[in-house]
This record gives sequence, C-alpha cells and structure tokens, in this order.
Amino acid sequence: MKHIALLGSTGSIGIQTTDVIRNHPEEFNLFAMAFGRNVEKALPLIREFNPSIIVVQDEETKTKLSEENVQAEILAGSKGMKEIATHDRVDVLVNAIMGSVGLEATLGAIESHKQVALANKETLVTAGHLVMDAAKRNQVDILPVDSEHSAIYQCLNGENRKDVNKITLTASGGSFRDKTRADLEGVTVEDALNHPNWSMGAKITIDSATMMNKGLEVIEAHWLFDISYDDIDVIQHRESVIHSMVEFKDKSVIAQLGTPDMRVPIQYALTFPNRLEMQETKTLNLVEIGKLHFEEMDFDRFPCLRMAYEAGRAGGTMPTVLNAANEQAVALFLEGKISFLTIEALIERALEEHEVVSKPSLDTIVAVDQETRTRIKSYVK
Repeated sequence: MKHIALLGSTGSIGIQTTDVIRNHPEEFNLFAMAFGRNVEKALPLIREFNPSIIVVQDEETKTKLSEENVQAEILAGSKGMKEIATHDRVDVLVNAIMGSVGLEATLGAIESHKQVALANKETLVTAGHLVMDAAKRNQVDILPVDSEHSAIYQCLNGENRKDVNKITLTASGGSFRDKTRADLEGVTVEDALNHPNWSMGAKITIDSATMMNKGLEVIEAHWLFDISYDDIDVIQHRESVIHSMVEFKDKSVIAQLGTPDMRVPIQYALTFPNRLEMQETKTLNLVEIGKLHFEEMDFDRFPCLRMAYEAGRAGGTMPTVLNAANEQAVALFLEGKISFLTIEALIERALEEHEVVSKPSLDTIVAVDQETRTRIKSYVK
C-alpha cells in the first residue's frame, strides 16, 4: 500500500485524486492532506479518509478545524506542508496545490527520496532548474499529472530519449476558441469559466481561455523532458482525445489517446510503473467520435502562448515573472477588477519591465515572485 500526502486536497485535482484513492482502498492510503481555508469542503474528506496529519493555510483555519473534533494532528502554513512532504510514512507526494506555494514542499519531498506526482505547473515553471537538478541528484521520478505531460511520459516509456525529434502538446482552445480578438471585448468571468471539454478549477480554466495554461505546459515540458523550446510544438485539437504525441528521428509518431478524464493521468502517476483498472472512466470509442480536428496555433490570437515561449527561452527569473504576473492578473479578473484582455496586457508589461536574473536561487525566485505580484496590483488603480 502506498501512503500519500496530498497538497491541494479540496481543489479540482485534489478531489479527483481522492476519487482514485477511494476506488482503490487496497492500494492507497491518504496519510496526510493539505488545503487552504475551505473547512466545509475538507471535512467530508477528513471524515471519510481519516488522515493522520492535516495542514491548513493559517492559524485561524487551524483553530476552526480544531473545533470540529478532528482526530488528526493539525499543522499550518508552508512549514506544515514541508513536514508532510518529507514524513517517514509518506511514499508519494501529490502536489495539486495552486500557485508557487508548494515549491518548497516538493523540493523537500525530492530530497527525502519520495515519489512526486506533480499537478502543479508553477513548481517547474518558476524553478525547473532547481527541481530537476534535485530529482536527478536524488534519483527521484517526477511523474506528471497534467494530461499532456502524462501523455508524453507514457509515449516515451521504454524509448531512448536521444531518438526524440520533437514533442507536440495538444490544446482544446479553451472556452473562447471560436472568438476573435474583437469578440473578447467585454466577455464575463462566467463566459470564461465555461470550458467545452474539461472539468477544472477556476484559475486553470481561465488559463485555458487565454492559452497561458498551454504556455506554462511548454515551459514545464522543457524541464520534464530536457528538450529545446524549438522542438516543442502546440496544436489545437478540439476533441481532447489525443492528449499529446512524440515524433522520433525516424519520423514515426507515438500518441496517447483517451477520454478527457483527469483521473486517468492521476491514477497513472500514483501506480507507475504499473496500471490499475479504471472502471469509472468511459472507454474511448473512435467510431462514435468519427472525426478528429487539428489547427495551427495563432500566436497573434493567443499572445500568452507567445509570451510563454519568449519567457522560457529567456530563462532565469523570466518564467517566474510570467507565472506570478499571470496568477495575480487572473485573480484580479476573477474578482471583477479587470477585463479579460487586460490579463495579457498586465503580464506583458511585467515581463518588459523585469531585468532577468540568470540561475536564480530559491530565495531569489521567492523574492521575484512577490515583487511581481505587488507590481501587478500597483498597475490596477
């Protein structure tokens, strides 16, 4: 049995991870879980899975949860997350927390030789050089939970990495894929949250609409698979059936296909190198689907994708600025303080004003992250 520490347990990926654990009680035990402030959403999970340790965002939430007669040790803050990530009883850390706050816990898990199932893009986007260096040094597998990176990982299983010619990430196009730039004037939060294929959290759904989600995945793929940005393509694929593919030097292509259900890559990351039955997911029926469609990505239509490639190639602290600016701008949009198109404008301004630091330390990354968030807030009067 694998003992799991789950960061971001009340988020979309966290809830779907508990689905996988629930459906395979003989394989997995939720030893520890972390969440922010949503005690009401966490309590049913706590009652069901009875974790030994719970981590919450702050002392106020800790006090609130303590009043619920919970039979577990309760910790607070990033120190608590690092404690469960490095705990002797933990076999697998699932980082499904939103934002860069899970970075230190992930690095701690790697140094403690834990298997890491990574659903948190920001960890590799902001500190890919630190994370992958630590993983290599400690011989730890970073198992991606994103459907696209899980697809690439599966396509590469058993292959010689030197034989890879390029990788292609697929993108659904998000909730506004059929809209022009002019059509995006005045779109609402509700419009942006209406994703055509996937059930995801609010932030990642907005990122899908701006295509920043795919841009962050490009940077993540660069680090995960040690591949040049010139050899990473993105194409629009409306049906989300082909999750991504790899072209080898002999021009053969291997793709991973499946129905759009995040529990599949989550379960693969938890069971690797083995596979378990997945009764809850619909079998892929290509005859029923009939046709698959593919379109070239338009960098003018989706400037966030262009900015991600540029930030990735610049390296250093530039991806940290990209990520932090995006997180803060998306939060402002969800709060109704800026328009949808202003998200892109704020990110571009932050990137233009940043002076890149090469090979930043963890302290530098954290400082640049906070500076960028403050700067984005200052742009909005």
